[in-house]
Amino acid sequence: MTAEATLPTTSTAPTVRQVWTRERGIALAAALILAAAVVMALVRSTDRHGELDPRSADPYGSRAVAQLLADRGVSTRVVTTLDAARAAAKPDTTLLVAVPDLLTARQQDRLHQATAHSGGRTVLVAPGSPSVERLAPGVTADPAASTSTTLDPGCALPEARRAGSADTGGIRYTTTHLDADACYPSARLATLLRIPQTSGGGDTVVLGAPDILLNDRLDKQGNASLALQLLGSRPHLVWYLPSLSDASATGDGDRKTFFDLLPSGWLWGTLQLFLAAALAAFWRARRFGRLVPEKLPVAIRASETTEGRARLYRKADARDRAAAALRSATRTRLAPLVGVPVTQAHSPETLLPTLSAHLADGQQDLHSLLFGPPPGDDAALIALTDQLDALEREVRRP
Repeated sequence: MTAEATLPTTSTAPTVRQVWTRERGIALAAALILAAAVVMALVRSTDRHGELDPRSADPYGSRAVAQLLADRGVSTRVVTTLDAARAAAKPDTTLLVAVPDLLTARQQDRLHQATAHSGGRTVLVAPGSPSVERLAPGVTADPAASTSTTLDPGCALPEARRAGSADTGGIRYTTTHLDADACYPSARLATLLRIPQTSGGGDTVVLGAPDILLNDRLDKQGNASLALQLLGSRPHLVWYLPSLSDASATGDGDRKTFFDLLPSGWLWGTLQLFLAAALAAFWRARRFGRLVPEKLPVAIRASETTEGRARLYRKADARDRAAAALRSATRTRLAPLVGVPVTQAHSPETLLPTLSAHLADGQQDLHSLLFGPPPGDDAALIALTDQLDALEREVRRP
């Protein structure tokens, strides 16, 4: 049995316990993120399911309004496409647009063309800017929302006077139409507008908040009275719920790029995050300061240091650095044995001829062994280690 075979070996493969100890923090963080995502999805799916949908009995649905209208002989029909909504614009129909801001600019222009002279009523629920400017030209949305939810009528519109105070506080509007009814003012700006059509006897109602249509708000204030009067003026009610799957939303004129879909202000937000990250990195770097060598507080055995560094090399798959360290240490130990100064131990022109003269077989490939390329795999690295040990033993042999 050779001397190499009797040397003890130490396994550097991490155990299951070590892997779990090292990765449990990441696993816990991933589990918390997943749990938070599930909870958020459940909350959103229960609380906001069927929002402003006359078929939904959820708190944010509008089934109660539809049932009260049905008791008064008003039929309610739900449509989800622009073509169906345009076809429903008739003198005996009230067309309610639930979320006007979901419509593209082209869809809004086409819808306005169909309703402008239809003779029916169009109800726009909380349209923002520029949606309201396309669907109701001459109306502008104020950037500041109402500070109060419940407001008094403050106008001569019969529906508003009969309903009294209602939860219309939300988006506030101004209009250039002199014959418009501006109701439920907040800081002198209306949260409900009724604009008569120039011909046909129809009108457009702009509602600043959807609260009077929601199931959980219908029994508050005069919400039910106002909602029934606004939506029950015609025998038919068509409830338009814009859908992202509507083919009219993908017209060539409205095709948006990725940056168009990002919310406004994303560029400044990204720049602020970048500056914050740079300042944080600068702050942390100054805390660390420059590297200062210091003595270890306790003595560590050379075998432990060697084994620890070997584990680091193996984890990083750094066979090239491991081989370079082994060759450099071997050259440093061999140089004094063959009479070469340590300062020239890493010069092949100086070390190799002198070393070859001290070997019985001077023709072996010392250059490849001491200065060659890094090994390609772990087996080659182990073979290199054995060859370096054999070379050093032969030089030291008397």
